[in-house]
Amino acid sequence: MKPRKPIVDYLVYLVVRCLVALLQVLPPMWAFGFAELLATLAYRIDKRHRLIAAENLRFAFPELDADGVDRLVRGCYRHFLFVVVELALLPRKLHSEHWRTYGSLVTIRPAMNAFLKPRPVLTVCAHFGNWEFAGFALGKVGFRSYAIARVLDNPHLERYLKQFRQATGQTIIAKKDDFDRLNAIMQDGGKIATLADQDAGKKGVFVPFFGRLASAHKAVALMAIEYDAILVVVGTPRVREPMVFEITCEEEIDPRDYAARPDAVKAITARYHAALERLIRRHPEQYFWLHRRWKTPPPLSLKSRTL
Repeated sequence: MKPRKPIVDYLVYLVVRCLVALLQVLPPMWAFGFAELLATLAYRIDKRHRLIAAENLRFAFPELDADGVDRLVRGCYRHFLFVVVELALLPRKLHSEHWRTYGSLVTIRPAMNAFLKPRPVLTVCAHFGNWEFAGFALGKVGFRSYAIARVLDNPHLERYLKQFRQATGQTIIAKKDDFDRLNAIMQDGGKIATLADQDAGKKGVFVPFFGRLASAHKAVALMAIEYDAILVVVGTPRVREPMVFEITCEEEIDPRDYAARPDAVKAITARYHAALERLIRRHPEQYFWLHRRWKTPPPLSLKSRTL
């Protein structure tokens, strides 16, 4: 790890705080207009990620022509700049009395039933839609939940974002350093959310995702099996502007159904990736195509297999 520069870290933190304050005092229409402008600039300036997104989309949607791919790339930049504005506004806009103004529950009954059971629950999300909204909404309606997140390198931003995320009762668990705490929560029947669409490197399990084998972390399936946790796949796409979302449970997976299978980890991982793919296909511009999801190539023994 590169040594940190405390002064730079603090200056970056101040810039972020000022930007958030600006977004919060502006009329929402102006704030989202500002996001639209930044998205256009980012699309033009950020060539590296623009090319990564275009390559990913060409593989995922081979039926699209060049213009169709470009529209989705532009939409991806726009979406994630809108997410930044939404995250700045949610703490002030979202209240328990009128959270339905900003969110509706669609096919969510399996997830609610799982949350009401004494068994632990793993909520699997992707960098899709506004994934933070679900945690905010759960806290507002009285559910105590936890989320696994990577600790930011900048300690000032880490404290600020953690405070922001925990404002409605959600508790953040460090991805690498809170194993004992995670273990205790799961044993107590806790409800934990995690983002499960990152490249896992050569040690991951390779499962189909948009027609290609993608390296996925084994931890989600392993935890579900070890703690007898129900796994629910949830998405929060934006369906209207500004700031109107659907909370959708796309799949419910019970590890007990895989108890006798030697390939249980891979089968569960493949099943929730298929559910994430279905969610993303309905709103493709709201997925984070800018990251290298297929960074790690599969072993040669798997490459020749038909997905």
